[in-house]
Amino acid sequence: MKRMPFERPADHYDERIISIDEQICALLKERKEVSNNNPGFPPTEQIEEWAKKYDQYEDVLNSIFSTLRMEEEFKPKVEPKNFIKHLQILKSVEKNARLYTVTFIRQFENASVVQLNIDWEEKTEDIDDQRHLRHHHFLNLSLGENYECRQDSGSGSGGHFRQNYIVSPPIPDDPSGLKLVFKEYHDFYKGKPTGLEIEFDLD
Repeated sequence: MKRMPFERPADHYDERIISIDEQICALLKERKEVSNNNPGFPPTEQIEEWAKKYDQYEDVLNSIFSTLRMEEEFKPKVEPKNFIKHLQILKSVEKNARLYTVTFIRQFENASVVQLNIDWEEKTEDIDDQRHLRHHHFLNLSLGENYECRQDSGSGSGGHFRQNYIVSPPIPDDPSGLKLVFKEYHDFYKGKPTGLEIEFDLD
């Protein structure tokens, strides 16, 4: 889904606070660097203490830190344009009674689209008792520091799930030497990793 362009919500701005706002921006940058861009979320007790100390509403602070946690969602997104061809991959890995497969990569002029398929045997009597096992949060596809990867559309039904990832710049038509690494997290915003990683060597 394409993001609507941002519109400034007000014409008024008190320029006496411009240096303060710049300090806020500088502190946000420092926060990312010190935490290695993985700050987590402040404890409830800390939010309560800061709210009292700095005369703020707790919900305002919760909203600020929640938004900071979603930073990746605000990054400018590359949308694939001008389909070129499919690259055949045909790689599978089986772990924990699940088959993880990448059969092909869609090549576009400005990006590639990698599709990860997950298949498993789902017994009717297990659906309710093991519902948590049906959904995976593979939020991170990595091909190395030269590539930007983001999760795109996904869907599934009993015993099958597929997830697409947009990669830019495009993967070379000869991907030999590259490795697709899928890392699973407990929640959507890359909180605590589950420890499960799936790797495909593209040789």
